[in-house]
Amino acid sequence: MKHCIFIHTNEKQIIGALVSKYSFERFASKKDLFDVKLVDTRDYPFFQAYEGKKYLRDGLQREWRNEDLQSFTVLRFAPPEEMGYEGRSVVVDPDVFCVADVVPLLERDMGGKAIMARRRKGGSKDSDFASSVMLLDNARLKHWQLQNNFAEMFASKRDYAQWIALKLENDDTIGVLEPTWNDFDRLAPDTRLIHNTHRNTQPWKTGLPVDYRPPQKAGSLKPANIWHRVRRSLFGEYAFLGQYKKHPDSNQERLFFALLKECVEKGIVTRDMIEDQMRKNHVRHDALDVIARTSTLVERPLFAA
Repeated sequence: MKHCIFIHTNEKQIIGALVSKYSFERFASKKDLFDVKLVDTRDYPFFQAYEGKKYLRDGLQREWRNEDLQSFTVLRFAPPEEMGYEGRSVVVDPDVFCVADVVPLLERDMGGKAIMARRRKGGSKDSDFASSVMLLDNARLKHWQLQNNFAEMFASKRDYAQWIALKLENDDTIGVLEPTWNDFDRLAPDTRLIHNTHRNTQPWKTGLPVDYRPPQKAGSLKPANIWHRVRRSLFGEYAFLGQYKKHPDSNQERLFFALLKECVEKGIVTRDMIEDQMRKNHVRHDALDVIARTSTLVERPLFAA
């Protein structure tokens, strides 16, 4: 069985997901070793039945919104079931882009672990894991049953925040990935997978109205938490959240648009697709202009030799 890289997404991030898929294929040394598959929330009809229903997140009851920017995150737990609990898979967010050969990750010794992921904060043993990039031994994850596990959030049997941080897994089954395999907003010569974790500055969103929900925690009296509770209850989920900002690292912006330019040249993404996503406010309105003025990675490498 071939290994498979899964990129989970929804319609709002579909352009990012297509660019991500292309990036894995572009830099691979053994292209026939693995497949790359998009898993889209629209392919899982059971999500629709939960629209507007309350689920448990960080101890709070929140409303599930299928149109939220990050409604795809629970699809991180779909690959083992998708592969019949056989073989290996890698799962990544649609804002993760490959800039080096992924084969060493797919072929690495997992040391008997079921999951490999980086830690969220500074490598501390007590920190949460980042499930945004995971290497999975599917046969060891038969308890990952997406539809059943998803339903448990709405029965207050499973907290989204604990699920997504892998706190519901046995620590002995998780191995630690080097941060370069999920490089948070850092693009350097040793980066393998760059992850645009700061949603407010994702390069393809600049200037658009913010369409994601800020995090909140139960019992927090921080002014920001109080403000968001009041704002949401009086004016709606996305009121007064402002606009996406320009990415502070021009090299990260150039990476995305250079890859997108190659996708357009190869017919993977069409101008019509980009224009449609621009009309829907999923992609910045000057995207085609940015593509036109962006040098390819062949013309101008990310880093000087």
